[in-house]
Amino acid sequence: QLQLVESGGGLVQPGGSLRLSCLAAGFSLEHYAVGWFRQAPGKEREGVSLISHRSSITHYSDSVKGRFTVSRDNAKNTVFLQMTSLQPEDTAVYYCAASSVWPLGGLKQEEYNYWGQGTQVTVSS
Repeated sequence: QLQLVESGGGLVQPGGSLRLSCLAAGFSLEHYAVGWFRQAPGKEREGVSLISHRSSITHYSDSVKGRFTVSRDNAKNTVFLQMTSLQPEDTAVYYCAASSVWPLGGLKQEEYNYWGQGTQVTVSS
């Protein structure tokens, strides 16, 4: 069974930081592009960040650009999302997703075939 497992979510105060991890279980992420998505209550799922197989290409949504950083350690079979300067509007369930080919559609949900279960991030004072 090919699975992605997110971890690192939790409750943080505005201005705080969290580091999310996406660990591949049952397969290697070495040749997969990985995207991060989030979904807040009452809102559609939105793309947050994308990283290519060898980290040569990264993309960020306008809402997180300059605050979030995506990285990967293929030796650890893990992709990370470092989130800083968190604000209440960042509150959402965060998902990672993998694609075995480069997603020409960028952060479109339909480009990804493997999804994690999500991890809750809550930003509140």
